[in-house]
Amino acid sequence: MQIIDYNGTGRWSQAAVLERYAAYARQMQVMPLRDLRVEPLVQGERSWIDPVMHNVIAGIEAGDRACIEIGVECIVENQWLRFGRTIKSSTARSLRRSELTPEQANRLRCQILQMLLDEHIPGHYRDYARLVRKIGLADWWPRLESGVNRDNPHVMRFFDYFETYLRPTE
Repeated sequence: MQIIDYNGTGRWSQAAVLERYAAYARQMQVMPLRDLRVEPLVQGERSWIDPVMHNVIAGIEAGDRACIEIGVECIVENQWLRFGRTIKSSTARSLRRSELTPEQANRLRCQILQMLLDEHIPGHYRDYARLVRKIGLADWWPRLESGVNRDNPHVMRFFDYFETYLRPTE
């Protein structure tokens, strides 16, 4: 039988995500534990396994703190994932509607704003920018103002967005 697994490998395999979820849930005293396993869809001689992150995103939506931590890791690690654009976009939207710790907000802020300074603007950056709008810039405004490439229209689109909604008033 041919198995097509749409999960990542290593740290983002289904087994690794389930293991981290269980550890975070114990640490954060999340009860009851969510069943994040993805059962294969079998058709003839093939079976497909959807990304476990879809179930993690549902957990984020439900307010599961262990799922929220995995979602933060997904954004911060910036690792390539199959269906990554869709998964990362959905993760950012779910995190925007979630209760984040100050430490989680800071990790997200640092990753997303450094991407802007590095001129790494993937197609789902719009959802990242909206997440930053929720969590705020903290002390990043001077770095953005002095560090963005003003000749890059993709960078300037989001710099202007942050300036419109988040620029500190003097």
